[in-house]
Amino acid sequence: MPRLIIVTGAGSGIGRATAERFAAHGDGLVLAGRRPDRLDAAADALRAAGAAEVHTVPADLSDESGALRLHDHVEALGRPVDAVVCCAGGTVDAGDGHLKSIAAEWHDTYRANVLTAVLTVEALVPLLADAAGIVLYSSIAAYRGSAGTGGYGAAKAALHAYTHHLATRLGPRGISVNAIAPGYVAGTEFFGDRMTPAREALLIRQTAMGRAGTPQDVAGLAFFLCSPEGAYITSQIVQVNGGSQHGV
Repeated sequence: MPRLIIVTGAGSGIGRATAERFAAHGDGLVLAGRRPDRLDAAADALRAAGAAEVHTVPADLSDESGALRLHDHVEALGRPVDAVVCCAGGTVDAGDGHLKSIAAEWHDTYRANVLTAVLTVEALVPLLADAAGIVLYSSIAAYRGSAGTGGYGAAKAALHAYTHHLATRLGPRGISVNAIAPGYVAGTEFFGDRMTPAREALLIRQTAMGRAGTPQDVAGLAFFLCSPEGAYITSQIVQVNGGSQHGV
């Protein structure tokens, strides 16, 4: 029987590339995210490429009701979960700089980047197979800060502590828990219209390899960490940034 893999934020970018990598291995997939149209498009593309099993669960995973919807769908499949890869997240508008908008930015950023991972994992822990793998997504911003009021980098850094907590808690079951912290990855919606040619050139110059990362660069590591070959790697924050320095 194929493995069962849960991928959140699977409608685009790194999440979609991650789903494609697991599908290429013949794994069964449950794709979750906020945008049903993007999930359906990703699922259709995976099926057209030969994926044997793809389910979609439209859900806001920053809310417990969305996480419970995902849990119920997966439980109904009647078999244990072999891996959970939490790709959902992103930035939010910085607002007008007043205290109220700063508070809203931090709350919304925490919900989008921390609660989407925490609630997803906690909802699925009872359904995990022994020796399953969990991968959370951090960012280089957790190390060098982020734009706006800094909420995005701080939220991603919070996932590091949660990674270590989960690894210790679930280790007796043989479950590995790691986080991936990408640098600049081209071909995603992350920057929206905020990425200028000058900014992109700067980010690429900061790498040792002289190129931007791709979603596939990140997806390959997530697959490895959830494979038997990566099973003894746990409680690690792995940076995938082409050797980018921690400067601005």
